[in-house]
Amino acid sequence: MASANIANDTANYDETCPLLRTSNAHNAEAQIAEKPKPTPLPKGQLAALCVVRLVEPIAFTQLFPYVNEFMSDLHLTDDPSKIGFYSGLVESLFAISQLCSIYQWAKISDIIGRRPVIFLGIIGLAVTTLMFGLSKSLASVLVARCLGGLFSGNIAVIHSVLGEITDSTNQMVALPIYGLTWPLGSIIGPLIGGTFSHPASKYPEILGYQFLKDYPYFLPCFIASVIAIIGVFLGFIFLEEVPSILQLKATLPSKRNGKKSGSPTAGTNGDGATTAPALPEKPLSVSKLLSIPIISALAFSGFMLSYLGTSFDVVFVLFCYSPIESGGLAFSASQIGYSLATAGAIAAAIQLCIMSYLLRTFDSAKMYNFCMGLWPYTFLVLPVLNLVARAGLDETTGEIGTATVALLWVGIAFALMLTKVASLAYSISMILTKENAPNAASLGQSNGIVQFAMCFARSFAPFLVSALFAISAEYNLLGGHLWVAIMVTVSFLGTTISRKIEQNSVKTIG
Repeated sequence: MASANIANDTANYDETCPLLRTSNAHNAEAQIAEKPKPTPLPKGQLAALCVVRLVEPIAFTQLFPYVNEFMSDLHLTDDPSKIGFYSGLVESLFAISQLCSIYQWAKISDIIGRRPVIFLGIIGLAVTTLMFGLSKSLASVLVARCLGGLFSGNIAVIHSVLGEITDSTNQMVALPIYGLTWPLGSIIGPLIGGTFSHPASKYPEILGYQFLKDYPYFLPCFIASVIAIIGVFLGFIFLEEVPSILQLKATLPSKRNGKKSGSPTAGTNGDGATTAPALPEKPLSVSKLLSIPIISALAFSGFMLSYLGTSFDVVFVLFCYSPIESGGLAFSASQIGYSLATAGAIAAAIQLCIMSYLLRTFDSAKMYNFCMGLWPYTFLVLPVLNLVARAGLDETTGEIGTATVALLWVGIAFALMLTKVASLAYSISMILTKENAPNAASLGQSNGIVQFAMCFARSFAPFLVSALFAISAEYNLLGGHLWVAIMVTVSFLGTTISRKIEQNSVKTIG
């Protein structure tokens, strides 16, 4: 019997049988099934979202080239080295106000929808930007920036919309496109601020009006406000409400009959059995979200990232504006605007050319750690630039030689390139937050928590780093570069903290 069975088995497997070929085909089909096809990218929605997102960086960065000059024109102090205290205070108050509103905007958007919150924030930002341009005292400047910060708290809502219109199969394409909006805005904004501040003195034949002489910073603010209103108009036409919010609204109780309008009802399957209604997911509370290790790690590391990024942005402008003897470069508002526009161009090139490749090739958590590791070196480059400027300074004329100026611009480009590569961590943080959110209903609040931590750092980073810069220059501490030593130390601390993300994050590659 055994020999007969063996014979039968042998007969079943002759040279015409595929043997392992069937198994290999099955494995290949399984491997193909494991790789889902990319979801079609909602191009119209993404384009509308990018237009809306472009408004904030333009309004935010257009004041950078002239904010120190603005504070000087208010005659708050006769010591140029102390101007940084006031410009830092202006930016810190903006971030404190944004901190107070960011989580509230996120919660409101989960109830009334993303669109109303986004449009209301942009309109408020346009009005407060005009108020800033019409300010003639420190008090009015602070009020304008405070209100602007309150309306800018909708940034987490905009990030949430991106997460809701994309998924893991197409976000590698969508994120670099969306990420272009900030670099593009940071090109346009400084160019507007540097070009159109003091327009009556720069272009007396065309813009020599008395109003622009009385309000020399109104025109760049007006242009930024007009762009904001255009963004609202285009967003209102093309930006649609995300499906998850529409479904949530459908489950809310109706005021007319006390029933849930459009709520899912029980149905029957093919066998006639009754099926339970599909209930929407509920967002977790803040305490439960923070108890998740990866969410708390993203928030804590986001705090460090925002502190370092904001500090560099503020101290770079102050560094360029300050006299060479005080540790700076003595740049004009136009030169500062050009340097910031250069930074935006570098960031745009990175987002456009290599960001998508990096996201497809490397794990997001590892990329985040790499970017955080670059921050110490970004701060170390700045005192080297000051040394170059000192070496090329002509003591008789007080001007820098042509060769030294060229070398300075090369050094500035290198420093800004390092900064923009390090700033990719902002975009990667969005991916990590989306991938590690406990459920879709908690995505808005998860983004709100991370953005809250970032805004908290921005609330005191400008004032603190400006104060460090001023104290270092005034008392010549470490040759006026004590602020560099402190910021490098904080940067290494941020690198250490970011490692917890890789330990707790889901893998995005492999």
